[in-house]
Amino acid sequence: MLLSQVVEASQTVRATSSRKTKIATLAALLPQAGPDELAPVVAWVSGELLQGRIGTGWRTLTTIAVDPAAEASLTVAAVDRTFTDLATTAGAGSAARRRELLVGLLGAATADERDFLIRLLTGELRQGALTAIVAEAVAAAAEVPVEQVRRAYMLSGQLPVTAAAALTGGAAALAKFRLEVGRPIQPMLASPGAALDEALAEFGGDVSVEHKLDGARIQVHRKGSQVSVFTRTLRDITAGVPELVQLVAELPCESVVLDGETLALTDSGRPRPFQETMSRFALSDPAAAVPASVPEDTARALRPPAVSSTRELLLHPYFFDCLHLDGVDLLDAPLSERRAALTRVAGGHSIPALIRPDAEAAAEYFDGALAAGHEGVVIKSLSAPYAAGRRGRAWQKIKPSHTLDLIVLGAEWGYGRRTGYLSNLHLGARDPQGGDPVMVGKTFKGLTDALLHWQTAEFPRHERSRDEYTVYLWPELVVEIALDGVQISPRYPGGVALRFARVVRYRPDKEPADADTIDTVRALLPPGSTAATPE
Repeated sequence: MLLSQVVEASQTVRATSSRKTKIATLAALLPQAGPDELAPVVAWVSGELLQGRIGTGWRTLTTIAVDPAAEASLTVAAVDRTFTDLATTAGAGSAARRRELLVGLLGAATADERDFLIRLLTGELRQGALTAIVAEAVAAAAEVPVEQVRRAYMLSGQLPVTAAAALTGGAAALAKFRLEVGRPIQPMLASPGAALDEALAEFGGDVSVEHKLDGARIQVHRKGSQVSVFTRTLRDITAGVPELVQLVAELPCESVVLDGETLALTDSGRPRPFQETMSRFALSDPAAAVPASVPEDTARALRPPAVSSTRELLLHPYFFDCLHLDGVDLLDAPLSERRAALTRVAGGHSIPALIRPDAEAAAEYFDGALAAGHEGVVIKSLSAPYAAGRRGRAWQKIKPSHTLDLIVLGAEWGYGRRTGYLSNLHLGARDPQGGDPVMVGKTFKGLTDALLHWQTAEFPRHERSRDEYTVYLWPELVVEIALDGVQISPRYPGGVALRFARVVRYRPDKEPADADTIDTVRALLPPGSTAATPE
């Protein structure tokens, strides 16, 4: 199978907003792949690599200047072998060897193929074909119910593996997938909820109200004396979290699968900042703390500091679900039964929760969660089974919304589909003492095509200076930014960085003097946290 066939399908998917067309296009593509080609094709159209993160970033790729090939000749198998070589090349001379591999790959690619490969390697394959759409395409191509594909994917944890089973063995092959203790499954996720009272009313009060911790998602498996710990993205971090392994090994059971969060605590028992918890995860996998799609300079701001010893920062688990206990799978059982099993096996380590509270008790619990330094609460239907992803609204997270009015200090030129547009915004908070705005982060999230066009036309009118990558602006434009919170960061002058910032709208009704101050931004830090000293 030629890479050009995948690229052509990708371009069709990117060019349409129709979910039906996306699914049909991918469903037509998948059967064309051979047995050894299907897995990489499914991974690529999902925007992923079979090899995971391979350490090849945008800056590296843009320094490779080779002319594109005139005709398509690259095969899926050849490209996948190159990715494997890139992922496994290490040691002395590895940098030169990796560059040689990339020069060979990009030099053999046509212009369209090169664009696809660069976006794939940098995590920027924004074509709207997320795993949910690809799963539906797999179902259509294999002529099996989509629910069977989704369930098999949840149990296998790998969509390429699920796709191979579906297209070679159909429904019978998908039905063979079972929860296997020791193999991680796709986690169930909470959808944003509008308000506490609305969520309670939606489920008629038959809910569990749980603290929404600002920790790291974990899934633990135990079979006999063997314990494994996985992250939300199913990375195995067992070797880096010995205290969690020991705790699970001592639970009163023979086999168990638990879902939960883990976080580091202060001496007073309050949660430490999120990135401090993630620093423990970075011991096992330095790439795990920051998504691949985040630009490297932003990644450095978000990446947690290294921890020299696992004893310096202990992790505490808070489990909220039990998916298997002593030979009995509980995925299809209602949450009420799963929580009963959780209480039996790990009650002392379960997340705080209220069962079927009235509105007043739930509101008090929400306030208490915030006062304790948590993000909010999660409302869960006690009658719902466990299902991967955010399908439905059986779990809803209720958190205070944060928005800030910040000053645009500059914008970086985009790449991929944003080539030629000013995209990644540099954001600053107002100095209450009258000095220059204080930079607190960057974001390219939330920018519509209309905003990209507007920014590219408008920003040069406010240009202060520029370099190869960035146009710097006079502090004249105010933008409203939504964010999940603020964390300590020595990367920026203010000693803080925004978490998951996204553009809401520009505020032409506001002057820079009306923007939020750096003091307001710092006030969003978790209680007890102090802004870092800038680098």
